[in-house]
Amino acid sequence: MYLKELTQKYDLITVLGATAGGKTSFAAHLAYYTGREIISADSRQVYRRMDIGTGKDLDDYIVNNKKISVHLVDIVEPGYKYNVFEYQQDFIKVFEQLKKQEKKAILCGGSGMYIEAVINAYKLLKVPENEKLRKQLSSKSLDELAKILISYGNLHNKTDIVDKERALRAIEIAEFYKQNPEKKTGLERISKLVLGIKFDRNSRRRRITERLKSRLENGMIDEVKKLLDEGIPADTLIYYGLEYKFITLYLLGQISYNEMFQKLETAIHQFSKRQMTWFRRMERQGTKIHWLDGYMSMDEKLERVKEIVIAQN
Repeated sequence: MYLKELTQKYDLITVLGATAGGKTSFAAHLAYYTGREIISADSRQVYRRMDIGTGKDLDDYIVNNKKISVHLVDIVEPGYKYNVFEYQQDFIKVFEQLKKQEKKAILCGGSGMYIEAVINAYKLLKVPENEKLRKQLSSKSLDELAKILISYGNLHNKTDIVDKERALRAIEIAEFYKQNPEKKTGLERISKLVLGIKFDRNSRRRRITERLKSRLENGMIDEVKKLLDEGIPADTLIYYGLEYKFITLYLLGQISYNEMFQKLETAIHQFSKRQMTWFRRMERQGTKIHWLDGYMSMDEKLERVKEIVIAQN
C-alpha cells in the first residue's frame, strides 16, 4: 500500500526534532509521497529576510524537481515580536484552508511551544493589558514576580522571568485565563501522528558545528549586517537570540570573531539540548513520539513510517 493511502487517516502528521537534525528534508519527502503541504513550526522562520540565520533551507523543499508548498514562513517583518497566540491562529487559518481544498498537512519544526500549541490544542486567548494589575505589581522585584507567576501553576516558559516586563505580561495572561472560561480551538479532535528525527548527542554537536561554519562562510554575517543597515534595532536582533544575537554583538565591535563563533556554537548546542529536553517532557506528559534514527537513509525513514502506521492499525 502506498504511503499516501496508509497515512490518510491522520489529519496532521508532525515532524519534530532538534536543530540541524534534517527535519525539513524528511518532511518535504514525506509531503511529496503523501500529497501533503508543510506548515512550519519555527518561531524565527516567520521573519522575512532572516533566511540563513533561521535555517530556511529552501532547497530542501524541492523533491524530485517538485517544489513542496510550505506555509507560515516569511509572513512578518523583522522587528516584529511574533508570539505563540498569533502562531496558533495563523496555523488554524492555513489548516482550515487546506481542508477546504481537500488537502492535508505536515507540521514541521523545532519550536516546542508552537508544536504543542497545535497538537495539544492549547487554549490561547487574546489577552488585553490589565493596567490595574500592572500598577499593583509595578513595585515588585523580578524574584517576587516570578513567585507570583509560579503560584498560577507550572512555569511553562523560563523566558517569562528573564526581565520584569515579560514577567508582568506572563502574570497578566495567567490572571486573564483564570478569570475567563477557556474556549475551544477546533484542534481538539484532529487525528495526528507525531514523528521525530533523532541523532545521538555527539552527532548532534558535530552537525551543529559543521552547519554553523557553512552558514558563516555563505553570507550569514552579511545577512545580519543588512538587517541592521535597514534600521532593525540591534536590541531587537539580540532579542531574537542565537545567530542574530552574537553576530550583532560582533558587528557592534563588542566581541571578536573568535568569541562570536565560540559563544554562538555553545549557545546552539545548549539550544539543541533544551529542544530535546522539551520533547522528552512532551513524551512524559503523554505525547507519543515515534523516533526515527537520523542516520537512516531517506528510503529507510519512509519505510519506517509505513511500519509505524501499519502497527497502529
